[in-house]
Amino acid sequence: MSVGVFPPGGNFSRVIERTSAIENSSRDYLCGTHWFAVWTKSRQEKTVAAMIASLGITNFLPLKSESRQWSDRKQTVNVPLFSGYLFVRMSLSDGNKLLVLQVPGVAGFVGNSHGPSPIPEDQIEAVRTVVERRVECTIHPLLEEGDRVRVIRGPLAGIEGRLVRMNSVARLVISISMIHRSLAAHVDRDDVERFEDCAVAS
Repeated sequence: MSVGVFPPGGNFSRVIERTSAIENSSRDYLCGTHWFAVWTKSRQEKTVAAMIASLGITNFLPLKSESRQWSDRKQTVNVPLFSGYLFVRMSLSDGNKLLVLQVPGVAGFVGNSHGPSPIPEDQIEAVRTVVERRVECTIHPLLEEGDRVRVIRGPLAGIEGRLVRMNSVARLVISISMIHRSLAAHVDRDDVERFEDCAVAS
């Protein structure tokens, strides 16, 4: 005979409500329509986007204009804003996930061990606005609290530390290890880059 274990005080309704909330969240994730990032093989973004569109699946491949110089001419071409990625809007419960994964050139979905991770609608719309309004932009590595960074210009150029805070005026505070102590120094956000990216480039 199995015995149920309940919280002290017999507050069974909270257990039921919590279980129901988890089930509803899982149902929304599987049945709801969300944006997901698809990782593609090198230089396959446009081909993959066209093939996914032919399947009737909404997708978004943000592009930017670049000038390319050949030996005999100069030409403006449209290239992916995020190299190796495009976005699809779909539900995971209708078989579209498998259809996308079967498209030649698709390497997989961006996510975790539980599956593809949904992307907030406002983030996609922000990118779409920048692209549609032809706002000049460049791609920056995502800097998060705790990232190891290096100052690349200014009076502290060459100093390494960790990003500990970003305030409302887009300035960073980095912690620099010196004689077993930390020194906080203010630098402009554009004056630092993630240390791992520096190491790869060098």
